[in-house]
Amino acid sequence: MKITKDTTLAKIIGDEKIREVLVKYRLPCLTCPFAESEMENLKIGEICKMYGINLKSLLRDINGVYKN
Repeated sequence: MKITKDTTLAKIIGDEKIREVLVKYRLPCLTCPFAESEMENLKIGEICKMYGINLKSLLRDINGVYKN
């Protein structure tokens, strides 16, 4: 599965390896109690824009998790 800016947090949050990448980028939604109820609507691109996270780098690292 290719992760894009339109992928919701709900689709990837359960994958432990991807979660490690999200932690590395300090994605605030991982510890936000309000985000839990909104994960179906939170898109990676929107989260990066809101918090100043480099989307291109994040997607590269997430999509690189299962390459090889």
